[in-house]
Amino acid sequence: MDKERFTMLLLEPGEIFFEDYSVSVKALINPLAGDSEWTNGRLKLCSKSLVFVNKDLNKPLIKVQLKEMICTEKWNTASWDARNNNILSVKCKQYVEMLQGNVLAPHKFVHKPEHYLFRFNYATIEDCLPQILQLLRAATLPMAEQNAMITAIVHSRQSRISFDTSWLEDLYEQVVLEVQADKISPLVVNPGRVLLTSSRIYFQPYNNMDQHPVLKIQLKDISQIIKRRFLLRQVGLEIEWRTRRTEDKKKHLFLSMRSQIDRDNLYSSLLNQTEVRPETIQQNQMTMLWQNGTLSNYDYLLYINSLADRTFHDLTQYPVFPWIIQDYSSASLELSNPAVYRDLDKPIGALEPIRLERLKERYAEMTEPKFLYGSHYSAPGFVLFYLVRKYPQYMLCLQNGRFDHPDRMFNSVADVWKNVLVNMSDFKELVPEFYDTETAGDFLTNNYGIDFGYRHDGSKVDDVHLPPWATGPSDFIYKLRSALESPYVSQNLHNWIDLVFGYKQRGPQAVEANNVFFHLCYEGAVDLDTIQDINDRHGLEVQIMEFGQIPKQVFDLPHPKKILSIPRTIRDLKTRTPSDRCFLSDETISEVTKLRLSNTFQSHKDMVSCVSVTAGGTGDDLISVGHDGMLKLYSIKTGKLTRSVSLSSLPLSSCASYKPLSESNILVAGCWDNTIIFYDVEFGRIVDTLNGHEDAISCLAWSSARNILVSGSWDCTAKVWRSYNLGKKIRPTEYLTAQLDHDAKITCITISRDDKLLASGTEDGELFLWCLEQFSLQFTIKGHTARVNAASFDGESKKLVSCAKDLALKVLDVQTGTQIYSSVLEVEPTSLFWYDTELLLVGDAQGDLHIWDFRGILIVGKYQCHNGPITTITASSDKKKIITGGKDKKVIIWDRG
Repeated sequence: MDKERFTMLLLEPGEIFFEDYSVSVKALINPLAGDSEWTNGRLKLCSKSLVFVNKDLNKPLIKVQLKEMICTEKWNTASWDARNNNILSVKCKQYVEMLQGNVLAPHKFVHKPEHYLFRFNYATIEDCLPQILQLLRAATLPMAEQNAMITAIVHSRQSRISFDTSWLEDLYEQVVLEVQADKISPLVVNPGRVLLTSSRIYFQPYNNMDQHPVLKIQLKDISQIIKRRFLLRQVGLEIEWRTRRTEDKKKHLFLSMRSQIDRDNLYSSLLNQTEVRPETIQQNQMTMLWQNGTLSNYDYLLYINSLADRTFHDLTQYPVFPWIIQDYSSASLELSNPAVYRDLDKPIGALEPIRLERLKERYAEMTEPKFLYGSHYSAPGFVLFYLVRKYPQYMLCLQNGRFDHPDRMFNSVADVWKNVLVNMSDFKELVPEFYDTETAGDFLTNNYGIDFGYRHDGSKVDDVHLPPWATGPSDFIYKLRSALESPYVSQNLHNWIDLVFGYKQRGPQAVEANNVFFHLCYEGAVDLDTIQDINDRHGLEVQIMEFGQIPKQVFDLPHPKKILSIPRTIRDLKTRTPSDRCFLSDETISEVTKLRLSNTFQSHKDMVSCVSVTAGGTGDDLISVGHDGMLKLYSIKTGKLTRSVSLSSLPLSSCASYKPLSESNILVAGCWDNTIIFYDVEFGRIVDTLNGHEDAISCLAWSSARNILVSGSWDCTAKVWRSYNLGKKIRPTEYLTAQLDHDAKITCITISRDDKLLASGTEDGELFLWCLEQFSLQFTIKGHTARVNAASFDGESKKLVSCAKDLALKVLDVQTGTQIYSSVLEVEPTSLFWYDTELLLVGDAQGDLHIWDFRGILIVGKYQCHNGPITTITASSDKKKIITGGKDKKVIIWDRG
């Protein structure tokens, strides 16, 4: 457990945390752990309870629910000195102990009376007691009236507080809008204020429970803004953004407003800011991408869930995924056999004929409004049923400090599947984690070592029992993902989409498809804002929340079917999974490519940063530059080092070669002192130095067809220079053709083989595609969550591959900007070179060179090259030799075949 043990998940779902006080406590009836002296800690004032957090991490937290209090008053006694007049007396019928020994376990309910004295160290009892008494009055009311009174108290407190403008990042920011809002996370509501300015959006909570006193989001970092439902009302807004720090990934802020008007005002105000440029793709375009195989079934289901108001940040509307496999007993899983798949044309409750007939008999005897299923396929309890091992604190919060009975827990995949087929009240579908290869089934193992108890047969509840065909959680998830992306599922998935998100969701089509649920779980079935009686409203809220909600209907017409007759090179990009990648036999490898070590040079004294092949000549010559400031020339034909030149006392980051009009070979190197250095091979001297940037040069690229040099820099610009001619002094204003601005440091650039496109990658994970004819920006993609290490165009200049520090390898279609393929590798990919139309060379941080065949997304070769990261890869013009450079100071030449 963390050192700060108190979280709002220790409270009731949705309970509000108000204040925090430094106190000492004494228990008069049952002294704390046998200690009758004062004990130091913190007192948390919450809307339905008081929680004492003991300073000793091994002692339990004590929670006293307000409804269990007998007497709460200022403690007065003549026998105590004046210093002790600042004491709160709390008598209760029972109390709860949590996190005993700082171990996450079910809460201990102590059914004994207790009398606590809380002595305030800094605050006065007059600051605290009126608030407690006000909340205590609310606790005496029925639940609906209690919640209404607490809401009024929260609203009153919010109304008296304004956003603290001293937290503004920039004094010149213009305030656009300020509004009350709650920050929503699973089972937790944290009230605060939202401030929108011309450059940022801020959330300031009223308490100190968040990681930061004020959350600050730059508007230019926002990638999506989505309207959401929250507790059946159109008051939610979800903001997705990416931070500029390379180690951070995509983040979300889920807000709930007081009314739909407040929500819509904030939404429109955000979109009206010039710095907000959300990534938007039309719904029909996304469907077409899925139809044509450029979007996986997994990603498309996530997209549809989002359209239907399903989000990972609200357990009442968690994304829903289908059961795909129905065979959980065989020793092996044959995905080419249709018999292993569930019938996606039927809802989960209609898969077993005998049960369905019994349900239909009951349905026929009902009065209107009728329902076929008395339970749902997605509800908070069902979500946590699957995820309790990963999020045990959520289950304890939802179930009043208790786990479910051991026999009713998620113990076996096969047992759960059997139950959803035959049980008259179990119709659960799955959650996305069953198909998420990145988390690799971490929710299936008891990683926290939680004591969940023992089943009726004496067996201890621990990890989930997997089917015989799975060797472990990761293998289980990979095989389920393979099944989800299989041709059978691709041919039939539209039928399940029709049932859950489409035209068979309601009406006569739902009746015909045996897809009818309780009427209140459908969107629009009830308008809570029109219900005046708070008890009726509360009853409806509880009923619908616990039962589950039908997703918002996304499609009114039958969903189109996926097109399977597409080129294999495209289809396999998304249907293969990491579990399909394998190393082929040596015989098969030789048919594609096989490498043989030719020469190894250890001529640099520091890391080799770039290798390049010289332009023109009778035979290829090789150049390398390194962090030792040296430029080296090698003869590929003889395999010898021919020249060694010191160009700078600072590291050289990149190099290129070209032939100007004078026919001399000019070598160009980029340096960390912000300069581009020009070296004449024939005369063996530096002929000029161009101070081209405001910060270090990070990368260079040369276009022979256009006779231009492109330099990328840490100053966030890429500059295009016309070719340098010998004998003339370089003047930046004369030679600069274009400047391409970026939002972060440029880490790599590459030019397409048809010399029409330039791609650049940045420190914050963005990819930019530029047209070299007009030097215009074609599109920007936030393809990665960390620094882009390398990018390369394929031989036909139709695809762009990139790799990054986030371990991801991604392939983009350069015409549409859509992602064709994405994979997270085990080791960070550090360098790339697209060898020909279908072969890609990938160097990684461990020094291995991988050869990928993109006709089938297979690794067809792997070679241990360097002792450490491979920093650069290139090939001779005839493609018979491959050259690698590494952090181990080596340059290695490989022969193909």
